[in-house]
Amino acid sequence: MTRPVVVVAGPTASGKSALALAVAEQFDGVVINADAMQVYGALKVLTARPGPAEEARVPHRLYGLLPADQLCSAGRWRDLAAAECEAAWAAGRLPIVVGGTGLYIRALIDGLSPVPEVPAAVRAACRERFARLGNADFHAALAERDPRMAARLDPGNSQRLMRAWEVIEATGRSLADWQDLPPQGRLDARVSTLLVMPPRAALYAACDDRFLGMVERGAVDEVRRLSAEGLDPALPVMKALGVPELRRHLAGEIGLDRAVAEAQRATRHYAKRQLTWFRHQLVAQQTVDAKFSESFAERIFANIRQFLLTATI
Repeated sequence: MTRPVVVVAGPTASGKSALALAVAEQFDGVVINADAMQVYGALKVLTARPGPAEEARVPHRLYGLLPADQLCSAGRWRDLAAAECEAAWAAGRLPIVVGGTGLYIRALIDGLSPVPEVPAAVRAACRERFARLGNADFHAALAERDPRMAARLDPGNSQRLMRAWEVIEATGRSLADWQDLPPQGRLDARVSTLLVMPPRAALYAACDDRFLGMVERGAVDEVRRLSAEGLDPALPVMKALGVPELRRHLAGEIGLDRAVAEAQRATRHYAKRQLTWFRHQLVAQQTVDAKFSESFAERIFANIRQFLLTATI
């Protein structure tokens, strides 16, 4: 385990992408995406994917990789990310994994519980049932069949509800039982994790400003094109931050100002949940308690240099 990986994690709008780019330039790195929405090609603006200028400075991987109608599980992403780490090492480069999807990052660092693959037919039947019942009734049905998982899940979290249902349908065992098993598939590497955790007020202001910028750069047209594809509303990409609110605006249900305000509020709530998750679930070797700035980059670089020295001894 001498091969090094740097992980840059943090909530949305925290500046982690800028930090990852700076680290990649300083240490001849490859930036590997660990954001569950940035893997999709349909939402370049709304997911704040790196643009051509950033991509020209250092290699970027796993951005815009999948069409909107596909699912990207933590296991699928882990396998893709592990392959990109191997390719980076083979090229003599430092893999830098960056994102705010905590489950993805933990899957790479610690592995995943060995849940069997769910057949496509089971998944399709589950989605049809959910579309017919809706969140509340689906949650009630899950509570009858798998009370342990139902007790853990928010009735509004459609993706996790369907995941729990399809696992017990396909395997006959609760997802909770599978999650109790030792994880498998952790990356064979030494990992240094940088956690970007700005103060909450500053983070919320950054969330609001960034969403306004997204609207100015064409987010409404991006959602219009996505809606025209006629996709299943339960797909992850259809629930990306800003998509439900802008779709309501495009349908004539609310004005643009209200859509923006609601999307900003949803983004702030999501950032709050991320702050809580990272604070309690991720062990970091270095925490940056402000939005990343070049002014304190050298302090971060010094710690990475020390990590790289110990990783290669």
